[in-house]
Amino acid sequence: MKVMKFGGTSVGSVNSILSVKEIVEAVKEPVIVVVSALGGITDKLISTSLMASKGDKNYEKEYAYIVGLHISMIDEIIKDKEVKDDLLVKINTLLSELRDIYQGIYLIRDLSPKTSDTIVSYGERLSSLIVTSLIDQAVLFDSRVFIKTENKHSKHILDSELTNKLVKNTFLELPKVSVVPGFIATDKKSGEITNLGRGGSDYTASIIAAALNADSLEIWTDVDGFMTADPKVISTAYTINELSYVEAMELCNFGAKVVYPPTIYPVFHKNIPVLIKNTFNPKGNGTIIKSQINDQNKAIKGISSINNTSLITVTGLGMVGVIGVNYRIFKTLAQNGISVFLVSQASSENSTSIGVRNEDAALACMVLNQEFAKEIEMGEISLLMQR
Repeated sequence: MKVMKFGGTSVGSVNSILSVKEIVEAVKEPVIVVVSALGGITDKLISTSLMASKGDKNYEKEYAYIVGLHISMIDEIIKDKEVKDDLLVKINTLLSELRDIYQGIYLIRDLSPKTSDTIVSYGERLSSLIVTSLIDQAVLFDSRVFIKTENKHSKHILDSELTNKLVKNTFLELPKVSVVPGFIATDKKSGEITNLGRGGSDYTASIIAAALNADSLEIWTDVDGFMTADPKVISTAYTINELSYVEAMELCNFGAKVVYPPTIYPVFHKNIPVLIKNTFNPKGNGTIIKSQINDQNKAIKGISSINNTSLITVTGLGMVGVIGVNYRIFKTLAQNGISVFLVSQASSENSTSIGVRNEDAALACMVLNQEFAKEIEMGEISLLMQR
């Protein structure tokens, strides 16, 4: 059994979604297909909700675009009238729900995180219905039933133990093709719709593959695999044939957008190979990620860069020779759910710099200022932030 994930570009046009059908139906073994929203729809769902929350009546035109895109896709790819009519009933039901939510936001001029999570879930719910109707013998499974999260530090964190149990129970018997909407989940206590973050469809596929001990995980996207550098920056960049799990994780965390970073972790523990393939070039070799690789001679596999980052430096002579300063820094950040992806300390111990995401920077500065309030007041320590 294998798990295959298809991204937004793979289901974003008539030609690409028909390629998905051809690729999946050519697989002889049982397969679980995880799909993203149609290309660009997640961003459109978010922008439309923001327009409605500001009282901008033009949200109706944006909503009409969302409806038109899905209906025209169905008209182009589903030829069987009975199948099309049945699908349109389900699609229109979801679109009507979405319209009502937008109207409610417009009327009360408010967009809560809970409502936003619900709105973005419609992208995958709609696309998975379409893909299920398109692929022969496909059966739809609702990921909200078996992908469970819990709230920690105001973030939706996967409950791995519960999710693994539910995935195993859900897929005790595998049909020829199982279709699963990626990205979306539900809170294990409240049952409210949550998600695994942007790029979370990759993570959904990895979670399922690991829970079921799949033979392989395939990530189908719009590039041939990991490349030695960003081809938009370096024209001579080429596809990397194979990577170790550690190498892939490093490239993902530092800007390579081929795979959502948390995807690597579940399959790494089960030693499940990950194959990155191009929906628009299915005959290409792609990149395989596994534990043991043949080419160990290259000191540098690839070059990547990361945006949306802030560098916070805790500095001062009050840090020199004082045991426990770094412990206080990282304890404070961890208690507030702030992830640090880069650490640098001066050999003199008079400064420690940490890299955090831009969205976490303000909170990080606030809690560190609170933690070191006494030292800052005495002039022994200060905080600097650069973006």
